[in-house]
Amino acid sequence: MSESSGLLKKKAAELGFSKVGVAAAGALAEEGRKLNAWLNRGYHASMSWMARDPAKRADPRRVLEGVRSVISVAVNYYTPEKHPRQTGTGKISRYAWGDDYHEIVTARLDELQQWLLENYPGSNARRYVDTGPVMEKSWAQRAGIGWLGKHANIITQDIGSWVFLGEILTTVEFEADLPATDHCGTCSLCIEACPTHAIVEPYVVDSGRCLSYLTIEHRGPITGGIVNDFDDWIYGCDVCQDVCPWNEKFAKPSNDDRFAPRSGNLAPVLEEWGGMDQAEFSKRFKGSPVKRTKLAGLKRNIDIVKVPADPRAGKPASHRKGHAP
Repeated sequence: MSESSGLLKKKAAELGFSKVGVAAAGALAEEGRKLNAWLNRGYHASMSWMARDPAKRADPRRVLEGVRSVISVAVNYYTPEKHPRQTGTGKISRYAWGDDYHEIVTARLDELQQWLLENYPGSNARRYVDTGPVMEKSWAQRAGIGWLGKHANIITQDIGSWVFLGEILTTVEFEADLPATDHCGTCSLCIEACPTHAIVEPYVVDSGRCLSYLTIEHRGPITGGIVNDFDDWIYGCDVCQDVCPWNEKFAKPSNDDRFAPRSGNLAPVLEEWGGMDQAEFSKRFKGSPVKRTKLAGLKRNIDIVKVPADPRAGKPASHRKGHAP
């Protein structure tokens, strides 16, 4: 490891990043082709921003002039609590139990970016946390953070897949790390467990069938037989990660208590949450990822899981297919 790369990684660790890696900036040719194929199949559903200038997404040189390196970081957010599965309660994704990761990770990246600019005068940098035209999972793999699992989440060998990602594009040339290799092998547990069969083939997710998309990004009603597969999820879904052997074996509690569950988030009381008005919603979810779905979306999701499943579907409301162990 070069001295400059060593100093970069030392600073990243001091700022609380769980993992950091570097990849040489350049076009993501193969990843770009896969992105176009995914878009052509309509798997981005209503997320129209995903289809805006895919060539830019696949080439950081179109984002930052003179870019030489892509710094990829990961932050562990795992907390060991489990969903209690109580009658009259719903489930929200583990990543949204605590404070909004955008604010936490962005603040750390801002400090790392400022360190870069101070230590490399005349350089330029631009950071992203799930908000810009950057294929963060592809760069995480190229930078050695982890590989893309069959559920389309990044899996790390040492702490599993419960990680948030971020990137800094920089004009500084750092020594590149070796890319991560795939260790999913023949395992297909995530594909088999997906309650809505959204993982249509290894590494490919149809957003239009994914509970994370439907309960968070989708606006408007949700109809059809898929409503029988919500299994009490009212915000996001963790099934594919819950069943992953890498998480079962290697997940470690985060050292940042801001990711710990806020009061009531482990077992949201459906009647209470469904009765919130806008003022209550805004107060309860200030600084929380849950605000993303908006009050109307949250109430829609709650209404879906409160209604017993269609008996013709053969799935009792409290024990629907896809419940993770």
